[in-house]
Amino acid sequence: MQLSMRTDYALRAVFTLAEHYGGAPIPIIELARRNDIPKRFLEHIMLDLKERKWVNSVPGKKGGYYLAKHPGRITMGEIVRHFDGYLAPISCVSVTDYKRCSQESVCRFRHVMREARNLVADMMDSSSLEDVLKASPYGTVDTRGLDGEGI
Repeated sequence: MQLSMRTDYALRAVFTLAEHYGGAPIPIIELARRNDIPKRFLEHIMLDLKERKWVNSVPGKKGGYYLAKHPGRITMGEIVRHFDGYLAPISCVSVTDYKRCSQESVCRFRHVMREARNLVADMMDSSSLEDVLKASPYGTVDTRGLDGEGI
């Protein structure tokens, strides 16, 4: 599974708002700067998030965006599904975007992909913004697996 850039940007913005939940609204220019997101692209994402009632905005000079729901009531799974539509690694195991594959009856790895989908979905659906914020930032990216081999 790979997130689209739109979903990545939406998550960045939502987590910034979750960090400041209950505080002053954050201007879109500041939200874009903090998260390295093109402002014009972020404007569309924020309108989409607002339509879903996850964020709200205050107009004016001291205005900006804020999280409209408590961070414990929004999950990563909801956001990813909203923007990307699915969590499955391949479409023949997707619950929301299933597409039949010509190899389904003889496929040897489909069950592994279905299990991967279930694990990812369970993790994303049980991870609220509040839960994720409790963890420290991941830090330096390590593209090696636990055995030292590349992923």
